[in-house]
Amino acid sequence: MATVTETPRVSRVLVHPDDDVVVLLEDVVRGASLGDGLPVCAQGIARGHKAARRAIAKGELVRKYGAPIGRARQDIAPGDWVHTHNLETALTKSGEYVFCAPTKLIEPRDDAGCFLGYQRSNGAVGIRNEIWIVATVGCVNRTAERIASRALSFAQGRVDGVHAITHPYGCSQLGDDLARTRTILASLAQSPNVGGVLVLGLGCESNQVQELIGELDGGDGPRIRHFATQDVDDEVERGIDVVRELIAVAEHDERTPQPLFKLVLGVKCGGSDALSGLTANPLVGLVADRVTRAGGTVVLTEIPEIFGAEHILMQRAASEAVFNAIGALVNDFKRYFSAHGEPVSENPSPGNLEGGITTLEEKSLGAVQKAGSGALTSVLRYGERVNALGVALLEAPGNDAVSTTALAASGAQIILFTTGRGTPLGGPAPTLKISSNSQLATRKPHWIDFDAGPALNEGAMQASADMLMSLILRIASGERAKNELNEERETAIWKSGVTL
Repeated sequence: MATVTETPRVSRVLVHPDDDVVVLLEDVVRGASLGDGLPVCAQGIARGHKAARRAIAKGELVRKYGAPIGRARQDIAPGDWVHTHNLETALTKSGEYVFCAPTKLIEPRDDAGCFLGYQRSNGAVGIRNEIWIVATVGCVNRTAERIASRALSFAQGRVDGVHAITHPYGCSQLGDDLARTRTILASLAQSPNVGGVLVLGLGCESNQVQELIGELDGGDGPRIRHFATQDVDDEVERGIDVVRELIAVAEHDERTPQPLFKLVLGVKCGGSDALSGLTANPLVGLVADRVTRAGGTVVLTEIPEIFGAEHILMQRAASEAVFNAIGALVNDFKRYFSAHGEPVSENPSPGNLEGGITTLEEKSLGAVQKAGSGALTSVLRYGERVNALGVALLEAPGNDAVSTTALAASGAQIILFTTGRGTPLGGPAPTLKISSNSQLATRKPHWIDFDAGPALNEGAMQASADMLMSLILRIASGERAKNELNEERETAIWKSGVTL
């Protein structure tokens, strides 16, 4: 009599007990058993993609993370591959929200860990002590870069770096579009990671130097200098002289022990895969909770990538005013899409789709985990800076360079960037890349600061959070992130208006 051998169980994850799908952790061939009472795989399914746990009727909502990720386009049999061919978004152009009750705030504690940072006169703390040359207009970008490059010869060992903040805007802009450029540059110039700023103008641009200086809290002072290049004979030599003066002030700043609640974490994702919502994002969420429970601040952005999951954030609003502000921000962004003739669900990206993410709801439900579970205490419009402890929601699109710039401008000293497919990009602040899978971390060690892949192992999530928190405190105390070592620092401004 022939011996019947049981097909080995396929590695897969059931994210929530109420889910209609499982996520496969390995490639599965057609006809393979999914094990533990789950059905036979009707098609070959790639790693990271979803298989149906049960029969799903056409038009029925499909759940993952315990919440709907879309609606079935057709009948789906148990064991079927669930992706774009049989699942579609259920998002609408706008939503109506009803406030229930506020979420309790947590009092700051000074016993939750510390880092070595630079105390600023306004009470903020920097994790870097850099000189920034902020260009008011794209015409002086190369001048700013030449000044920064030449300054390195005398800046080393005295400050943590000299960097040019460049962009293609500042002229031929009108109204709100020009105001947005000015506001984001002014907020960047006031980053706690900056020990001194040279605002470098041309002279004839729309974004006039004096108007930008007028948006700075301190105005003129020993740490803020400015001039228009049209007004001097040799703009590079003048710039170098100014940077020398700024360094002479900033070099006296020293790192001192700072409590964890002085930390402002910016959190975002880019090049996500199906494991991002299972490893890297919830891992960052655990770290975010440690920071907010200590009384610190976490800033979440990429508003189009919370569509379909905004209710989770709204349930944690600290007040009805914050609740209403979240709803207004989400609906404003949806109207922004609609005004340009675009569907609100124009996401995920091709890379996301290949990695197993099917709808924007699925992407959003995985993405909002980065903010942890703390109270949402404030909503910031683009270019605004943090003004409260807890979790802040910041207006900005999902574009990686634009959102990392907005996070740095909001006051985040460090950015936690989760990724499943990888990117070398860094923002104006240290940008830690956290890979959702170990294959990426092994293949791109020069990009990735932390491998979240092991967090998928049973009981390993908390240990991974301990290790990530330790790395964050080391980076905050002066250790360099991979983007800094690679000199990957990108500044990008969100443009929304007419160019003359």
